[in-house]
Amino acid sequence: MGRVNEWTREGHGGTGTGAITPDGCAVEVYTRLPAGDEPEVVASAVPAGASLLELGCGAGRLTHPLLERGFAVTAVDESPEMLEHVRGARTVRSSIETLDLGERFDVVLLASFLVHAGDVRVRDALLRACRRHVADGGCVLVQREGEDWHERVPRERRAGDALIRVVSAGPDADPGVSSIRCEYTFPDGTWTQTFRSRRLSGEEFGRALAGAGLIADAYLTEDRTWVRALPVR
Repeated sequence: MGRVNEWTREGHGGTGTGAITPDGCAVEVYTRLPAGDEPEVVASAVPAGASLLELGCGAGRLTHPLLERGFAVTAVDESPEMLEHVRGARTVRSSIETLDLGERFDVVLLASFLVHAGDVRVRDALLRACRRHVADGGCVLVQREGEDWHERVPRERRAGDALIRVVSAGPDADPGVSSIRCEYTFPDGTWTQTFRSRRLSGEEFGRALAGAGLIADAYLTEDRTWVRALPVR
């Protein structure tokens, strides 16, 4: 069993060796998972050398490839155990919802499907934090879940030497929310994460953006999981 923070969020949890973050992420897992094509998605959508605020950076899975591509990254996470693994970026320990750095960035990055927070108030606070920190001529990049992900369970995929399996963790009191369990199996061990994820149709996502003063500008991937949003003036 991992070391679980006393401020773990309701409906979230994780198992496995090492530290577990408030939303159930095993730090050890995120030091091992590869970045995949996500750094290229980001780099292709924004100006070279842009200042970038990464919200929920974890152990630097995206941070480090973005630094290598010449971006000036400020990396934010609420987990000190995650931030210990980030190298080369300015780091800030904070929840995303309450973050207020008093500065603006060319790009604000909200990856890891955080926009699907089970609590609508949390989701809206995440998007307001994006709007609060994006420059007038800048953009916000949001990673969304696939449109059929809540129905297409169980499913599995390979990521480096890990097998990631996604299954339903049972019903949630809110009919708009799914309780999801992810299992990360490596050759030397298995970790799990359980979390709450809210379904978001395209229309609902658009309304959530609008409520935070943002508007979708372009879908960046064929599966429509990456979206570039612009601040509404």
